[in-house]
Amino acid sequence: MNTFAKIIATSFGFGYAPVAPGTFGAIFGCLIIAILFLITDSPIFISTDPNIILISAILFFTLLGIWATNTLEKEWGHDPGKIVMDETVGIWISCLFIPLTWTHLIAAFILFRFFDILKPLGIKYFEKLKGGYGVMFDDVVAGIYANIVLQLFIYFGFFELLF
Repeated sequence: MNTFAKIIATSFGFGYAPVAPGTFGAIFGCLIIAILFLITDSPIFISTDPNIILISAILFFTLLGIWATNTLEKEWGHDPGKIVMDETVGIWISCLFIPLTWTHLIAAFILFRFFDILKPLGIKYFEKLKGGYGVMFDDVVAGIYANIVLQLFIYFGFFELLF
C-alpha cells in the first residue's frame, strides 16, 4: 500500500526530480492535459467533453493525494518536496474551461506556478490545514486563482495583443 501511496504522491515518479520537483509535478499535469485534449479530439471520443474528464480527475486525484500524503507523513514528514500530486491537480484546475492552445497551456503553467510559489491572496492560509488537506488545498486555491486570471486574459483578448 505504501508503494501505491508513493506512486500517487509523486505523480507517478515526477516528484523524484532532483531539482524543482513541484515544477515537474506541474509539467506532468500539463502532459496529461495535452494527452487528454488530443484523445478527446479523436473520432472515438469526439462527443466527450474533456472538462468533464478533467473535473473527475481533479476530484479523484485530490482525494487520492490527501490519502497518499497522510499515509506517507510518518515516513517522509509534513509536505516534503517529492509530494507533487498537489501541483498536478493545481495545474489541471488552472486549465479548466479554457480553450486549449499551447499559448494558454504555457500561460496556465506560469500563472499556476506564480500563485503556488508566492502564495498571495490568502493561499498560505490553506497550507496550514492538517495533513494532506494542507498539502493539497493550497494548490487547489492557487489553481483557482490561476484559472480566474487566465479566463480574464482570454476574455479581454490579452493573448491577441501579444501574438
